[in-house]
Amino acid sequence: MRTFYPAIEPYDSGLLDVGDGQQVYWETSGNPEGKPVVFLHGGPGGGTSPNQRRLFDPQKYRIVLFDQRGCGKSLPHASDPEADLSANTTWHLVADIERLREHLGIERWQVFGGSWGSSLALAYAQTHPDSVTELILRGIFTLRQVELDWFYEGGAAALFPDLWEGFLEPVPEAERGHLVRAYGRLLDDPDPAVHRPAAIAWSRWESSTITLLPRPEVVAGFTEPDYAVAFARIENHYFRHGGWWEEGQLIRDAEKLRGIPGVIVQGRYDACTPPMTAWELHKAWPEADFRLIPDAGHAFDEPGILDALIEATDRFA
Repeated sequence: MRTFYPAIEPYDSGLLDVGDGQQVYWETSGNPEGKPVVFLHGGPGGGTSPNQRRLFDPQKYRIVLFDQRGCGKSLPHASDPEADLSANTTWHLVADIERLREHLGIERWQVFGGSWGSSLALAYAQTHPDSVTELILRGIFTLRQVELDWFYEGGAAALFPDLWEGFLEPVPEAERGHLVRAYGRLLDDPDPAVHRPAAIAWSRWESSTITLLPRPEVVAGFTEPDYAVAFARIENHYFRHGGWWEEGQLIRDAEKLRGIPGVIVQGRYDACTPPMTAWELHKAWPEADFRLIPDAGHAFDEPGILDALIEATDRFA
């Protein structure tokens, strides 16, 4: 069973001005002459973490991580109630990825994305297929209404009725018919007494359900107030707008991935992004290797998922 490569530190980092008053944090680690790979984190709004560098052989890869607009070390941070999210859309992020590739002098690179990162990876690869050498996708999510309804409007409550009560708690009963919209009102409220409890409840629901078994340390990280506010605000903003693409577009346009080697890794018991979406992508893009892990949930560091991901990065190295 493969596990993380040893911990490493970046050899270079910076803030890239991408316009719209936004500065995106980036870092590079591993081998400066190695195969380039860019890691696309989840959320949206999740930011990067050091363990994500460890998915790649540091002797063989030039590993690029960056924090998407509004989160992590990027500026301005969406935890600020004054932060403007109007210039934070999928297509801004797709343009940021290309701008970062050019800034780093990289001709083509492997694209690795999990959860929301799989959505962004698909949008990027379908827009810039000539920039992509391979795609590694995990926990497939495409923001279709059926996916959002499952996790944020009550479907997953069938599995987690106790946790669902905590998600409902900040929302007045009269507004519970459309929870994403109701949360949008709460998270947009400039009063911390309103938006902070809502953000923590939103983030607790997600972090409590992304692992196959409970992991209190994951929940604690997600519910740190500044992290939670940025995470919840950005996610909700994207979900209210359906990713700024047509319903079902990412799977419909999978034909644009022809010729790009790919791997799809999905946990059988992923309650956050259920296997239905990975399966439909697999049918639309049969050239990609499809790995359904029988004893895993959503998180990338669960043993079976981690093994499959590192097998893929080793194979493409």
